[in-house]
Amino acid sequence: MSESPDTRSLVSASSQLNLMEIDTIDDKEFDIPQVDTPPTLESILNEPEDEEEPFILEDTCLLNTENIDAHSCETSSLASSDSGDRTHLKRKRKTVELSTTVHGSVLRHSILKGISAQIVSAADKVDAGLPTAVTVSGVIVVGTSHGLALVFDLNQALRLCLGSTATGAEYGAVSALSINHDCTRLLCGFAKGHITMWDLANGKLLRTITDAHPPGTAILHVKFTDDPTLAVCNDSGGSVFELSFRRLMGMRTCESRCLFSGSKGEVCNVEPLLTAPDLKDHPITQYSLLAMASLTKILVIGLKPSLKVWMTFPYGKTDPTSVPQLAWQFVPVQKVVNPVLAFCRGDTVHFLLVKKDETGTIHVIKQRQLQLNCDIISLNWINSRTLVVMDSGEKLRVVDRPSQEELESLDVAEVQLVYNSSHFKSLATGGNVSQALALVGEKACYQSVCSYAGQMVLLGTKSAHILTLRNWRERVDCLLKQERFVEALSLAWSFHEGTAKAVLGLFGDPAKRKGVVADKMIEILFQYVERSVKKCPEHGKIQVMEQHFQDMVPVMVDYCLQLQRTDLLFNQLYTRLVENCVARGVFLESLEPYIVSERLGCVTAPVMRDLLTHLQDNNMMDSVENCLIHLDITSLDIQQVVQMCWDNRLYDAMIYVFNRGMNDYITPMEKLFQVIGPPLREGRALTDEQVVMGNKLLVYISCSLAGRAYPLGDIPEDLVSQVKNQVFEFLIRLHSAEAGQEEELYPYIRTLVHFDTPEFLNVLALVSTSLQTQLVSQHTLEDFKNDKQALEYQQRIVDILLKVMVENSDFTPSQVGCLFTFLARQLAKPDNTLFVNRKLFDQVLEFLCSPDDDTRHTERQQVLLELLQVGGVIQFDEGRLLGLAEKAEFYQICEFLYEQNHLYDKILDCYLRDPLRKEEIFNYIHNLLSMPGYSSEEKHCVWEKALLHIAELVTLDPAKSADLVAMHFAEEVRPIITRLQDDHLVFQFLRCLLDQSATSMEGPHPQALLRLSPDLHELHIGLLCRFTPRQLTDFLKASQDYRLEEAVQITEQYQVHEATSYLLEKKGDSHGAFQVLLKTLKDKLSAVTSEKRSEEEGETEREEESPLQRVEGSLGDIIALCHRSSQSLNQEQRGVLWFPLLEAMMSPQKLLKGPDTRTTSEVLKELTMKVLNSMSSFIPLPAIIQRILQDPVYGKGKLAEIQGLILGMLETFNYEQTLLETTTSLLNHDLHWSLSHLRAAVSRGLHPRQDHCNICLQQYRRRQDSPDDIIIFSCGHLYHCQCLQRKGSGHAEPRLLQVWSCYKCISSQRGRGGNRVTTETGRGRSTSLAQTNVMSREAGEDGKKVFAETTLDPQQSQSWDQLRCLYRGPSRLAILSEISHCHGNEKAGLLNPSQPGTGSIFHSENFQLKLSPPPSVEE
Repeated sequence: MSESPDTRSLVSASSQLNLMEIDTIDDKEFDIPQVDTPPTLESILNEPEDEEEPFILEDTCLLNTENIDAHSCETSSLASSDSGDRTHLKRKRKTVELSTTVHGSVLRHSILKGISAQIVSAADKVDAGLPTAVTVSGVIVVGTSHGLALVFDLNQALRLCLGSTATGAEYGAVSALSINHDCTRLLCGFAKGHITMWDLANGKLLRTITDAHPPGTAILHVKFTDDPTLAVCNDSGGSVFELSFRRLMGMRTCESRCLFSGSKGEVCNVEPLLTAPDLKDHPITQYSLLAMASLTKILVIGLKPSLKVWMTFPYGKTDPTSVPQLAWQFVPVQKVVNPVLAFCRGDTVHFLLVKKDETGTIHVIKQRQLQLNCDIISLNWINSRTLVVMDSGEKLRVVDRPSQEELESLDVAEVQLVYNSSHFKSLATGGNVSQALALVGEKACYQSVCSYAGQMVLLGTKSAHILTLRNWRERVDCLLKQERFVEALSLAWSFHEGTAKAVLGLFGDPAKRKGVVADKMIEILFQYVERSVKKCPEHGKIQVMEQHFQDMVPVMVDYCLQLQRTDLLFNQLYTRLVENCVARGVFLESLEPYIVSERLGCVTAPVMRDLLTHLQDNNMMDSVENCLIHLDITSLDIQQVVQMCWDNRLYDAMIYVFNRGMNDYITPMEKLFQVIGPPLREGRALTDEQVVMGNKLLVYISCSLAGRAYPLGDIPEDLVSQVKNQVFEFLIRLHSAEAGQEEELYPYIRTLVHFDTPEFLNVLALVSTSLQTQLVSQHTLEDFKNDKQALEYQQRIVDILLKVMVENSDFTPSQVGCLFTFLARQLAKPDNTLFVNRKLFDQVLEFLCSPDDDTRHTERQQVLLELLQVGGVIQFDEGRLLGLAEKAEFYQICEFLYEQNHLYDKILDCYLRDPLRKEEIFNYIHNLLSMPGYSSEEKHCVWEKALLHIAELVTLDPAKSADLVAMHFAEEVRPIITRLQDDHLVFQFLRCLLDQSATSMEGPHPQALLRLSPDLHELHIGLLCRFTPRQLTDFLKASQDYRLEEAVQITEQYQVHEATSYLLEKKGDSHGAFQVLLKTLKDKLSAVTSEKRSEEEGETEREEESPLQRVEGSLGDIIALCHRSSQSLNQEQRGVLWFPLLEAMMSPQKLLKGPDTRTTSEVLKELTMKVLNSMSSFIPLPAIIQRILQDPVYGKGKLAEIQGLILGMLETFNYEQTLLETTTSLLNHDLHWSLSHLRAAVSRGLHPRQDHCNICLQQYRRRQDSPDDIIIFSCGHLYHCQCLQRKGSGHAEPRLLQVWSCYKCISSQRGRGGNRVTTETGRGRSTSLAQTNVMSREAGEDGKKVFAETTLDPQQSQSWDQLRCLYRGPSRLAILSEISHCHGNEKAGLLNPSQPGTGSIFHSENFQLKLSPPPSVEE
């Protein structure tokens, strides 16, 4: 039988590490520092996650995976199939992103058809049963459910059939298989606990082991170690045993030793560390490591030289149905190969690195874990960098260990994987296993998935499958077969750059690898361009064709540039694309971003011509300019390009073409000057385009003089000095090339100055700075001469500027000022080389300070000030400058000069005389007197000068003046007031000085530090009487620093009666204050009743206030006074106050006669009623009625005249009586409701939850002979009184009452919330509203229980208070309904005369019950 391809792959595969590749590992990437002190087991287990050292695996297993077979089952991964959507491809191709990660199909999935057929045939013909286990080494062995082991060679031919159905009936199904490292021995474990050893050379049974472990348990795992005489087995009891094979005297024996007992924790997986032949001398191999996974932790033990536990590691909290997994792999790190154990239970894979240092100490180091969002049921290394895991949904996930990136997801549900559940449940021996182990066994597939030499074998119920890593070419070709060219190119580029994962088949040094991959990419590009042209839609809209090529062409361009193959791009690819006009246009447009980013610096002449023609034809002139200034244009027709640039206003490109194409730096300036010069000479405004050209011209001149190319780059070094000289010579030309007779001298400099003087001077300043720097740093004589000549040119330009601008009146003061400011700055530099005649500065000074020119005053002053600030002051005579500044009213210039000479007092005159800056004088004085840095003499001069001008300052701003005085002139207040001649000015000053809310300067408020004498307060009172008498009373109330006697005299002098009354009342003379207000009221009443008033007076009063409004205001003041005074007076003294007021209000009414006075009379009666209502609180009602009846106005005539007053008083009486009765009723109703609810609560019966005490847990009637107090709470808990006393759940109140709390509820509350005992209302109570003491003692023969007294504990008292607050509000809201229901009939006698017979006064529309709203209660 000939070898099939898939078996050849098994033969050629090797598990050895390719140590040749270890040399290419980056030491920094894999840097794991040596530890001086080896870590202890405890320190390793307690190591935080964020301190883990990065653990990176290196690909070392490069296998021969050439064509597995022609009829193998090709499957695409889930990850790759998801990306096959066409819209997705378009979106990703529009913007070429080489960083997009593409892995392609990493695994090749094939069916082992020969083995699969033999499995089915054996089941049918020899009753072999279904497959149960598989293992792979030099051969493939499949165990069956009827106890047979089928051995297949590398050609998938059945070589041996070990065992028989008879032994299967005795031993049960094959549950575990293992082949030793030289493929000579096979161990078979069975479901009933037997183990057999077979010779694979001749199929001979060598051993049958029946006593290696306890009977009645199935073999879950049996594994050879590196030592062929040593194996381990794991049974369904969770125990692990070591099997030692011996041959003594021709007898084969097996000794068993228990490594781990299932009684201490059941082990369900074991994995010995197996080493390749070339790693037999590794220092770790001598210990024969074994990893064991129990249901709670993993253990790493050494079998040699003696049994030793090296490490234990708990899983943490996991799903009980998750299957523990173990997998060893040798990994090269820092050019040293060490074993790494991967283990997991659930979705997190952990890694342990085992290493031995120079001292011989073994270290087990935890590495960075891998988090996967799936329940893992199988874990295998496929090489040293790549893991393959299977989840419970039977999906294989290929994961790159260093980056933790998932490379591929593959669904293998079609395999119909064999599970080992029956063995874990030990069904063959009666199912005597723990529930936890049986739960794990539901998803156990340990014997169905095995890996060997970088390949994985999966055992299905009717077939066997193999999974192999594809080599890099195969992965790329898989994408090409699906016509996914962009992803194929991206994957190939990742191989080229060394960023791909799970790489197989690339050998040699990096340069050779890149060459091999580049050839493949070129091949793909050729295929791609052919496909793009052939698959182009021939019919339809042009947009569809453009979209087709826009998805493809940029990708080709980008990868050609990445590979640095512009020859391929512009020759083969462009030649093929140019056949299609749409493809040609897309190709040319796609070049622009690469040209602009300077990734493409050289384009062939034909392509360059096509590019410019295409962009110009499509009116893409901005793109033309962007491309021209980034390309070498020496191969183009320069004149044609220049004309095109000029016609389309591409000025940057035009300058670039002249500079780079012809080394001409002058012609571009001439062309630009021709455009902006004529309108500037004619005084016309420039268009936006001309302004842009002018700005470009300035930037171009600046770059040329600084040695920089425009718009980017640098001028060649051999041309720098030549270009500078050419530009300087051009600027200082006397006339232009096309000069007319009317052209002025130096046209170019004139044009630049007129266009933008500041920017042109900035250009000269930058050039000057650059030249000075270069002059210092030059070392050769030639360089020195060149830069020296440039400085001479600069001096020449300055001389021309002075000649042009000073002798010409066309320039504004700002332009002239800019020139001399520039000159002053240059002259002030220590390394200055410019020379300027001082007389020119004098001319400029005369020009700026011309008193005959009132225009541009602020502009001229600002220009001169800037000139002085940059150092120009040294160019002028200070005396002459000061004189001219004062004459021109340049007060800022004067201030500048005074400050330089420390004449700060004179600066105050500058501020006072400057109308624009007067307000700033206050801050200036305050800062100078407050800040350090000034001498005491200077401060004193300023202080005296400010005092001298204090009247002007107060006139300017009284508030700021008051702040200034309070801060710095507190002792000079009286002299300052003397200086102020105007009384109104004094009044404003004092008001601001005394006003606590006056505006102050920045800093603390000064009024808190200033106390004025009483005479100044009295002076202010007099001024208030004169100017604002209405504000006097407020001031008297706010201030306490005046003397009462003097203040009374002042207010009496100015007849401010309200203020006089306030002062008399404050003095204690209430009667005097009353008399003053009463006199005022009478005067106003007389004005109301006066029959003769002039029209002027009437108009004036109507403008301010009517007489009746004045009377009402005055009456309010006197009533308030009487209210305040009546509190401390006896009955007789109260009558002295109130009755004169009543008489004063009643007497004017008899003078009002006639129909015209009816309105006035009604108003006076309402005011009289107001007096009666107010005095009724202090004067008995009979006394008031008697006084009314004695009045001549009301004493005569019928009762109807005083009916209104009498009924009004009765209305007030009725209101107060009703209010009292209603309030009493509401209080009684609330009290009755509260007491009834409390009574119902405390009399409610309590039902215990249990019939035993919740502390001692005994029946509450423990002994019939001794009485025990029983306490029941409202929560239902029952306790013995003695038990509660022992727990300290009671405390004594002052009234000798014992207060209890529920021990169980209080304990639970403390556990939840610290020491908090009480709970919120509505969440249940831990104590009852009525704590009841129940006596268990029999009361006579009836057996009745005796109830003791009822008490409230603090918690119940708090609940009661909340209850009262809660129900207080709603009852008050029912006031009106209570009134209508309870008092509607009782008050029938108090009738409203205006509406007789309608009921009580509450039916009156005017009745209002004055009650405050109920308080809101927060629960």
